[in-house]
Amino acid sequence: MKGKTIKTSTVIIYLILSLWSLTTIFPLVWSVMNSFKDKKAIYNNSFSLPLGDLFSLDNYRNIFANYDILKAYRNSFIISGTVAVVVVLFAGMAAYIMTRYRFTGKKILNTLLYAGMMFPIYSTIIPVIRMQSKWGIVNTEHVGLNLLSVILPQIAGNMSFAIIVLSSYIEGIPMELEEAAYMEGCGMVQTYFKVVMPLTKPSFVTVAIFSFLWSYNDLFTQMFFLRTKDNWAITILLNNIASKEGVNYGALFGSVTMIVVPVLLVYLLLQKYIIKGMTAGAVKG
Repeated sequence: MKGKTIKTSTVIIYLILSLWSLTTIFPLVWSVMNSFKDKKAIYNNSFSLPLGDLFSLDNYRNIFANYDILKAYRNSFIISGTVAVVVVLFAGMAAYIMTRYRFTGKKILNTLLYAGMMFPIYSTIIPVIRMQSKWGIVNTEHVGLNLLSVILPQIAGNMSFAIIVLSSYIEGIPMELEEAAYMEGCGMVQTYFKVVMPLTKPSFVTVAIFSFLWSYNDLFTQMFFLRTKDNWAITILLNNIASKEGVNYGALFGSVTMIVVPVLLVYLLLQKYIIKGMTAGAVKG
C-alpha cells in the first residue's frame, strides 16, 4: 500500500494556521508567565520563565488583599449563567415553533429576528435604562435587582442569534422521529424535550457557551447598571484594577490571568460540543 502524499499547499496552509495560532496563544502565555513575577522582574526579564528567584506570588496576594475578586466572580457567573440558561431554554422553544409550525406573521417574525442582529447594544442602551428605571431595578440597594438589570438586556441581545442558529439545526431533524413520538402519545412539549433537544444537544451547548462568553465579556452593559462594588462583575473589576494600578503590570497580568484562565478551561472542556454544534446540520442527507 502506497503511503499518502502530502501536498505542498496543505503544508503551507497548516504552517500559516500554526503561525496564526501562535499570535493568539503567545500573549496569553506571556501574561500568565509575568503574573508570577514582581514589577522589577517584568521590566528586566519579561520573556523569561518564572523560575527560581523570578517566581513570586505577590501579585496574587495583592489582588486578593485589595480587591474582592471572589464576589466579582460570583456576580459574573450568576449573570452569565442565568443568561446562558434562559437563552437556551427560550430560544430553543422559539426555534422549534418557527421551524415546525405555520402561523400568521411567521415571515415578519423571521425578518425581525435577522433585523434584531443588526442593531448594536449601543443604540438601545438609553431606552433600556429608561424602561428598567421605571421598573425600579436600576441602581437599587438590592444586589439581585441590579444583576437582573444586566441579565435582561443581555438575554434580549443574544436571543436573535440563538434562535437563528438553533433553527438551522432543528430543520435537519427528520420529521419521522417527531411523528413517531406523536404516535406514542407525546405532546408538543414532550416531543421537544425528549426528541428535539437530545438530538440537537451539541448546537444547544454551542449557543450556551457563546451566550455565556458574550455575557461574561460584556463590559459596556455592566458599566451602566453595576455602579457599586457589591454589584461589580469581573470585567468591571479588571477595568478598576487597570485604572488604579497604572503601570503595576504584575497586578494587571495577575488579574487578567485570573479572569481569562477559568473561562478558557471551560472552553477547552466543552470544545468537542462546540465543534459538533458548528458542524451539525451543515450537511443534510
